[in-house]
Amino acid sequence: MKPKEIRDLTKDEANLKLRELGDSLFKLRSQGKMGQLENPGKIRQTKRDVARIQTILKEWEKKEN
Repeated sequence: MKPKEIRDLTKDEANLKLRELGDSLFKLRSQGKMGQLENPGKIRQTKRDVARIQTILKEWEKKEN
């Protein structure tokens, strides 16, 4: 997910996406532990997407204050 795509979302949508990615990351890690993960790079990409969303949410928080 690109930063521009995240900035086009509302704050509530971004929080929802963050929660979805967190759940997805949990499932991917579980699959990795059981040896069923097809694409190990997916974990890395999901972690980066989570970090991007968190960063943009913090930017929005600073602008509000």
